[in-house]
Amino acid sequence: MVASIKIKQTGSPIRRTSDQRATLIGLRLNKMHRVSELEDSPEIRGMIRKVQHMVEVVEG
Repeated sequence: MVASIKIKQTGSPIRRTSDQRATLIGLRLNKMHRVSELEDSPEIRGMIRKVQHMVEVVEG
């Protein structure tokens, strides 16, 4: 079984840089309060770290 991680967007992409917007789209997020479940990998963790001020990891 592959480990997964749930991510919820809590911040708006308005007035953010284009690379941060692209990272949100890569995480399957781009609207407030949207939740995405992705495979837990170093690449995904790095993307979360890049936009950590706009997302939160949801437990469960």
